[in-house]
Amino acid sequence: MTLMNPWILISLLLPAAVFMVLEMRGVPVVLQLPFKGDIKRESQWLAQFGQAVATAAAMALIYAFEPSQWLKPVAVGAAVTCTSLSVFVIKRLTGRVRPNRENAGKFLGPTLKHANWRESFPSSHSACAIALTVSLSILYPQAQVVFWSLGLITAVLRYLMDAHWPSDVLAGIAAGYVAGHLVMRGFGFVA
Repeated sequence: MTLMNPWILISLLLPAAVFMVLEMRGVPVVLQLPFKGDIKRESQWLAQFGQAVATAAAMALIYAFEPSQWLKPVAVGAAVTCTSLSVFVIKRLTGRVRPNRENAGKFLGPTLKHANWRESFPSSHSACAIALTVSLSILYPQAQVVFWSLGLITAVLRYLMDAHWPSDVLAGIAAGYVAGHLVMRGFGFVA
């Protein structure tokens, strides 16, 4: 999967829009699953795929196995970093309240102040996980099933753990998909 497929993007953004309408109208879409014990700890661990430590580990492994291909880990790091920065800006502009908080689901508008409870849209964990997935899949297509499994599990866990609305997760996946492809193209790994 080296070329960005516009149909994948459309298939993510249309359901995100539908979910957003449902969420804003108060249709119950939050699961409130009581994760406990090992399941909770392992879910929280797995939900970090695409975040700083997992990305740095992926970059270090790439460099360790292919030191002459130093541009590969740089491109992977750039894909995740650019995605993270883009999503950060969108979160601050939209100010969407997370599930199970007062005013849950509402868009409160722009702010310069950090407030995690109002930084739900889009899911940065989902976006960064998919950016990492896309970049690794482009570099190592023979392992893309593993990368996509990790990325999508991470995204779904953000919803199952009540950290995000379904539309946040879908929008995050779309953002990571686009940003990952654009950065990898910028580095010359995609035609």
